Amino acid sequence: MTDLYDDIINLPHHEPTHHPRMTMWSRAAQFAPFAALTGYDDAIRNTARQNDEGTDRGDDEDGDD
Repeated sequence: MTDLYDDIINLPHHEPTHHPRMTMWSRAAQFAPFAALTGYDDAIRNTARQNDEGTDRGDDEDGDD
């Protein structure tokens, strides 16, 4: 299988000469607006808030109070 790529496998990685490389921060920012799980963060915050409120009231898990 690797015989097919023997002529290119050890070539140097291409570096653009006409523009600077994009920073990792800039590359990541391109994908920031994309949310694969829309509403996931809100659901986590809501669950955490509910758990905190339950802890603040002193609720027990077994309900034997």
